[in-house]
Amino acid sequence: MADGETPSLRDLVANARAPRFFWDQATSLRYTDLDHATSLGGSLDEMAGRSVLLATAGQLTTALALIELDAIARRIVILPPDAEASHLDNVADTAGIDAVVIDHESSANVTLNLPVCGTCLPSTVPMTERRSARIRTEWVLMTSGTTGMPKMVVHDLTGLSAAIRARSVADGASVWGTFYDIRRYGGLQIFLRAVFSGASLVLSEASEPVADHLTRLAKFGVTHLSGTPSQWRRALMSPAIHAISPRYVRLSGEIADQAVLDSLGATFPQAAIGHAYASTEAGVGFDVNDGLAGFPAEYVGSIRNGVEIEVFDDSLHVRSRGIAAGYVGGKQAVANVDGFVDTGDIVERRGDRYHFIGRKSGIINIGGLKVHPEEVEAVINRHPQVKMSHVHPKQNPVTGSIVVADVVLKSEQQGAAERLHKVKEDILKLCRETLPRHKVPVVISFVPALKVAATGKLLRRNE
Repeated sequence: MADGETPSLRDLVANARAPRFFWDQATSLRYTDLDHATSLGGSLDEMAGRSVLLATAGQLTTALALIELDAIARRIVILPPDAEASHLDNVADTAGIDAVVIDHESSANVTLNLPVCGTCLPSTVPMTERRSARIRTEWVLMTSGTTGMPKMVVHDLTGLSAAIRARSVADGASVWGTFYDIRRYGGLQIFLRAVFSGASLVLSEASEPVADHLTRLAKFGVTHLSGTPSQWRRALMSPAIHAISPRYVRLSGEIADQAVLDSLGATFPQAAIGHAYASTEAGVGFDVNDGLAGFPAEYVGSIRNGVEIEVFDDSLHVRSRGIAAGYVGGKQAVANVDGFVDTGDIVERRGDRYHFIGRKSGIINIGGLKVHPEEVEAVINRHPQVKMSHVHPKQNPVTGSIVVADVVLKSEQQGAAERLHKVKEDILKLCRETLPRHKVPVVISFVPALKVAATGKLLRRNE
């Protein structure tokens, strides 16, 4: 391997200097189980040089297939767990798919009558000869596709691991866990962080209750744990949260408001609390480890760990080696002519710190005035009785829309109507003291839970 060249994932797991594991609900595999062994059986050789659709349903089989296909396949298209079946033919045609990897839980309709179909098992069989092929594999991740066909975003392993190689929080003795699915950018970053740092990894399962997942994380001694703020809020509502004692807590994927950061700090006083900024197209921008929402103003206009950020028209722009190379089958550029990606995230400077306000695409129009739902949620979440909230529009014949909020309270606050009325009035009072009139919710509803999408983010809707 040439100096500065990114090692393949198989090289990394094979060279682990101590017993390191992947764990899911049912299986435990050592990194070294993949040395001179394969989970793909005889189909591994047939994958060489092909454009492979990775359609495994389990996260362990996904992890194993990624390790095996890196530097072997020409392209890996990672199918997310919530992919629309109606999009598969278009995905296959656009990406030139000529092979597919499934597992025993995969849907039958993902095979698409392709020339090569391999089944990945959560176990390994010996290989007579370890594959030595080294090609530059394209890693393709899909955007959420909430407005139609998802975009297929092209990366390579060097770009995906740029932030990890520059500065890794973990070390070889660490045990990483994540609430994310590793088929999305945020979860994939944690998977790669574990492999590059030689750490063990506890994988999540979508159907697993939060309490069971936390209990399993405790069983394997998790030291570093990552999730979206919405996932963390759900975890904090479970009594099982007290079973774990991580050294490092990481948030990403959504705005980390001060309320959730403070709650995590109080729950894990011994842990470093950090939140990271990243996106599928822009890669990893930065992380903040001072326990405060937003990020220092000095980050803007400077280069940190090879990443440069700027703010143009209140929108955050990122330039780095981690930016996606492009889109499969599309002429649209990821970056502008100066190499910056417009993330679409709106920020506002307050003193010596920038704060995230919301997404350009999520603005609510109230009689011609703009409301960012995340800005209102951050205020509501500051109330001591609130666990999480979701602000969204409701149609109104006069203003076009009004602002409404669904609020989840701490369990001890559920109960008598008088008490709930008092909490509602207190929340409205806090909003009126903090926000302009048009941003104050007209309706507040108390709900038992909020829906979280497969991405781990709060499921947002327009009414």
